[in-house]
Amino acid sequence: MFPGGAPDLSQLMKQAQEMQQQLVAAQEELAATEVTGTAGGGLVSATMTGDGDLTALTIAPAAVDPDDLETLQDLVVAAVRDAKRTADELAASRMGPLAGGLGGPGGGLGLPGF
Repeated sequence: MFPGGAPDLSQLMKQAQEMQQQLVAAQEELAATEVTGTAGGGLVSATMTGDGDLTALTIAPAAVDPDDLETLQDLVVAAVRDAKRTADELAASRMGPLAGGLGGPGGGLGLPGF
């Protein structure tokens, strides 16, 4: 009984458990999904999981100039940032709908002040 009445505690608990299961499933999916970021036209690529763990870094031989390590360092940072941005977007798309169920007054659960 939600509209105008006291919330049904068993219904709230059931809804919370379902949301927790969905959240765990989304987190597992993110951990199993890999995204890749690149820099320097593909000379450097960084691969990470959807939850942000860096799993691979690939540097093409053409990117290695012993007289210009600073450029290589910049390319590595840019590739990792690109992968992180992609991972963050993936996480937002997977987790956003779940977080939306918590938003609004009462956290979407009909509980005032939460």
